[in-house]
Amino acid sequence: MKRRDFLKQAAFGTGALALGFPSLGKSEQPVFQGLEKSKPNILYILCDDLGFGDVHALNPERGKIPTPNMDRLVADGMAFTDAHSSSAVCTPTRYGIMTGRYNWRSRLQSGVLGGFSPPLIAADRLTVPKLLKQHGYATGCIGKWHLGMTMPFKKQNGKLTDQIEDGNDGAFHANPVIADGPTTRGFDYYFGISASLDMPPFAFIENDRFTQLPTAKKKWIRTGPAAPDFEAIDVLPTLAHKACEFFGAHAAEAKNGKPFFLYLPLASPHTPIVPTKEWQEKSGLNPYADFVMQTDAALGTILAALEKNGLAENTLVFFTSDNGCSPAAKVEELEAKGHFPSWVMRGYKADIWDGGHRIPFIARWPGKIKAGVRCPQVVCLTDLMATCAGLVGAKLPDIAGEDSVSLLPALLGTATAPLHEAVVHHSISGHFAIRQDKWKLELCAGSGGWGSPKEPAARKQGLPKVQLYDMTQDISERTNQQAAQPDVVARLTRLLEKYVADGRSTPGAPQKNDATIDIWKAKPAKPE
Repeated sequence: MKRRDFLKQAAFGTGALALGFPSLGKSEQPVFQGLEKSKPNILYILCDDLGFGDVHALNPERGKIPTPNMDRLVADGMAFTDAHSSSAVCTPTRYGIMTGRYNWRSRLQSGVLGGFSPPLIAADRLTVPKLLKQHGYATGCIGKWHLGMTMPFKKQNGKLTDQIEDGNDGAFHANPVIADGPTTRGFDYYFGISASLDMPPFAFIENDRFTQLPTAKKKWIRTGPAAPDFEAIDVLPTLAHKACEFFGAHAAEAKNGKPFFLYLPLASPHTPIVPTKEWQEKSGLNPYADFVMQTDAALGTILAALEKNGLAENTLVFFTSDNGCSPAAKVEELEAKGHFPSWVMRGYKADIWDGGHRIPFIARWPGKIKAGVRCPQVVCLTDLMATCAGLVGAKLPDIAGEDSVSLLPALLGTATAPLHEAVVHHSISGHFAIRQDKWKLELCAGSGGWGSPKEPAARKQGLPKVQLYDMTQDISERTNQQAAQPDVVARLTRLLEKYVADGRSTPGAPQKNDATIDIWKAKPAKPE
C-alpha cells in the first residue's frame, strides 16, 4: 500500500469514528455467545521501544528495515493504525497492560521504575493473568518485567527505592530469593530480567530466584551488580528459546482443554543495542536497525514454534510495543538514510506527541480475525484486561480494569461505533493528553518529554500552555488549534477532569486513585 493511500485510509477511518456514534461502554459490549468455549491460547508479545514505522508493512515507503515476520502477522491478521500505549515510556505502559488501569492512577506519576524498585502493582489488584487463571488458564511471563519486585537488601541500609541512577547498590544483597515478583501477581511461571536491559541487577530470574547470584559488577550504560555469566547480547536469544520451551511444555494440556496465556515482554530493541554477530551490519543502516531485524527473526522463531507444536490455529497472538522508538536509536541517522521510525508522526519515545505512544498493534487469530484488515479504531494497551474478560465470558468487578474496553467487537468485525469514549495519553514527565474522535488535546506547551521544545524551552518561547490538533487533517501535530477551538479545549479538559475524579474512564462505580493527580503539572516533574 502506498503511503498516500495509507494516509487516506487512516484519515478516513478516524473521520468515520468522529461522526458522533455513541460510545460502547464496558457494560454495553455485545456478548459473543459461545466464544468463551473456544478458550484460545493467548500470546502477548511486547517489544521494547519498537516504533510504529519500524514495521515495514505499516510503513512501506518510509521504512527501510526488513521485517518479514512482523509483515506476515500484518498479512495474516488485523493491524490497528491508531493504537496507543498508555504512556510514552515503559513501566507505566506495562502497568496498564497488566491491570487495565491507567498508569497515572498509581504512585508512579512520572518516569519509570528501576531494577531494584518495589512492586508497583498492589498484591490484591486483579491482573490479566489472575483473571485468566480463574478461568482455567496456565499463565507464564518470559522477559522484561519492569514493574518492581522486592529485591533482597541489607537490613542496616534500609529499603530499596525507585531510584535508577544512584540508588540501590549499597543496600542490595545478592541473595537468590526475591519476593513480590510476577509469580505473586498471577503468573504460574516467570523467567526474565527485573527491568530494562540497561538497568542493574544484570541477572536472570526464574520464578522467585536469581539463576546465578549477581556477585560481579558489569556495565551496560549503567553499572551495577551482575551475574558473572550474564551478557546482554544473550538476552533476546534466551527469551525466544524459553518461549519455545514454554509452548512445548504446555502443548498437550492446551490441546486437552487447559489453554495458556504467555506474556512475552522482550527487552529489544531497547538499549543497550546489542545485536548478535550474525545480525551485525545486516540492515545497512545502523546497529538499531540490525537489532530490529534480529527481533523480527526472534518473532519468526516463536511463531514457528507455535506451528510446530500444533498451537497456531487456536492461539490469539498480539504483537505490539510499549512506546515509540527511542532517540537512542539515532533517529537522525536513520532518517537521513530514508528510515522513519515514527512514520509521519511527530516525536519519539517519552513525548506526548503521537510518535511517543502510537505503536504497532497486530492481532492474529486464524478463523476468527479476518486476515489483512486495517482497523482505524482508537484503542489502548490497557484494553487487554476487558478483552480477556470477554474471551472467557467474565464480568469485571468495578475495582478492576477501570480503563479497559474490550477489543472483541473490532477483532471480530462487529463494531459499529467507537469502542472508547476517549483515550488518555501520558508522557515521561507526567504530562497529559486526551484523544476523542479527531481531536487531541495536550496539556503542555512542548513535547512533555525529551523532544524539542521541552517544557522550560516552550514556556520561554511563549508557546500556548495547551495544544489541540485535528488528527484527521494534521497527524504530524503541527497546527495548534487551541485558540480557534476554545469550546473543544474546554470540553476535553472537563472530560479528563471527570476521568481523574471518577477513578475510571469506563462505566462503573467511582474508584480511588492511589495518588493525588495534577493534570496541569503545576509542580515541576522530577528530572528526566
